[in-house]
Amino acid sequence: MVNILVLNAGSSSQKSRLYSIDTTLPEQAPEPLWQADTTWMAEKGSGQLLIRTHQGQTQQREIAAESRAHAIEQTLYTLWSGPTAVIAGPEEIAMVGHRVVHGGREYIRSVFIDRQVQETIRALASFAPLHNPINLEGIEVAQHLLPEVPQVAVFDTAFHRHMPLKATVYPGPYAWYEQGIHRYGFHGISHQYCARRAAQIVGRAPTGLRIVNCHLGNGCSLAAIRDGRSVDTTMGFTPLEGVMMGTRSGTIDPSILLYLQRQQGASVDELERTLNKESGLKGISGISQDMRAILQASQQGHERAKLALELYIYRLQTFIGAMIAALGGIDILSFTGGVGENAALVREATCAAFGYLNLALDANKNNASPVDQDIATSESTVRVLIIHTEEDWEIARECWHLQTQVGGA
Repeated sequence: MVNILVLNAGSSSQKSRLYSIDTTLPEQAPEPLWQADTTWMAEKGSGQLLIRTHQGQTQQREIAAESRAHAIEQTLYTLWSGPTAVIAGPEEIAMVGHRVVHGGREYIRSVFIDRQVQETIRALASFAPLHNPINLEGIEVAQHLLPEVPQVAVFDTAFHRHMPLKATVYPGPYAWYEQGIHRYGFHGISHQYCARRAAQIVGRAPTGLRIVNCHLGNGCSLAAIRDGRSVDTTMGFTPLEGVMMGTRSGTIDPSILLYLQRQQGASVDELERTLNKESGLKGISGISQDMRAILQASQQGHERAKLALELYIYRLQTFIGAMIAALGGIDILSFTGGVGENAALVREATCAAFGYLNLALDANKNNASPVDQDIATSESTVRVLIIHTEEDWEIARECWHLQTQVGGA
């Protein structure tokens, strides 16, 4: 058995998983031996921690920590001590896989972490200031607790690094591209998992499949996937580009920012906060970034919530259309993420624009929101899937394959 620890750090959460893999890599995501989810509460300087094991033990408590790194250490100790221990000690961990949001031009695939990799991730923090520093914290904690265990960086940008230049270069001065200012794409770990899982669900090999995968959570992005590879995506230089999101604007006319600077004296920091924290569903509705609250308020006649929902769906439809054009057609439309997996009305309204493709939902299946199933009618020429994304398992798979390539496992 090979025990692989996965650390998946976000700006407001930390997901940790321990997978135990036998001599053969399973096709579908297994249940983790141990899983810990921490939600950080910045206003309290602490986190809410929930730990579960495959045998049913649970532990829930508030972590009082001087720093996130200390909190991660406290969480990892529960792997081998206390009521949720599933291994005898840290020596039973074979590898640690880390989600790293931005790999820049340097990394087109997962890599073992050494000092040079760490320094590059640190330098790339200028591209992802909310994410790469947090990812580094997890790496440093794991190195401290498990100094002899190989560490692997799995990059969200890597899945998109094979996009053609026509989908990568911005139509500004070519010097931008030479400076590294181009479209990178994000959510790559999720898109990669969903592409493979979609092929499994429809019983086909990835070769020849044209998939538009919609990762819809608080952050949202679409990917156009052909033969299992990304050929286009909606996020770009940063995770701000593309579709409307929970608090992010998505794509807007850049001249709006120049206007606000010149006419209202808006600072760079103010504009960054507005675009990332005060726009999207929250900005338009004025009530929430949570799609559940938007749907409820819309049904109750809240006009701005109704507008936010209409705008969200319309922009989603237009970007799906763009992804279909990039692929030259579509075989599978898949939905994942908190909104994609659970909001039946969003899927129904979005798919309504694509009847001309003979895409038709089965209303009963769609309303049931079944996991990892096809919700299209039998007559539909486009399969419509709901996929529960398993980013943590995808990171573990990357670790397994990387170790196999160097003669281990």
